[in-house]
Amino acid sequence: MKPRQRRLLWVLAGLVLVGAAVTLVLRALNSNVMFFYSPSQVHAGEVPQGAAFRLGGLVEQGSLQRSGDGMLLRFSVTDEVRSVPVLYRGLLPDLFREGKGVVVSGRLQPDGAFQASEVLAKHDENYMPPEAAHALKNAVGKSPEKSTKDESVQDRAHGTSNGGRT
Repeated sequence: MKPRQRRLLWVLAGLVLVGAAVTLVLRALNSNVMFFYSPSQVHAGEVPQGAAFRLGGLVEQGSLQRSGDGMLLRFSVTDEVRSVPVLYRGLLPDLFREGKGVVVSGRLQPDGAFQASEVLAKHDENYMPPEAAHALKNAVGKSPEKSTKDESVQDRAHGTSNGGRT
């Protein structure tokens, strides 16, 4: 084997090893990614089935129910347009309150309830997770009362077609 061929073989082996390492790192990162969705997106079917994700919004007033032992909790998370029932077993953060911002991590069950594995509450009256604030702002902006004329104006402003609606 000539020196040039040996060098080429080493370069190719190095590229294969680097490619394998990059593939393993990307797969590990991808399995740990958890996306954020609002209740309106959950009702629209935009969430991945069977995958873990974060659900954020406000704890709906009057929705908190505790079981006899106090460890099983039921409440609803809303974006002021839609709400999703949440089941959680465990201790809630001290700042968890009805009407306040919350982000829950877990999976959507076949019956439409969200089984939470973690509950995060906001830390003061001025803070809301950026994703939750953005989702609430968008959900309120897309309320059913909004006219198609407003949507048409927004579509033209963004250069998109409105499918013949006026």
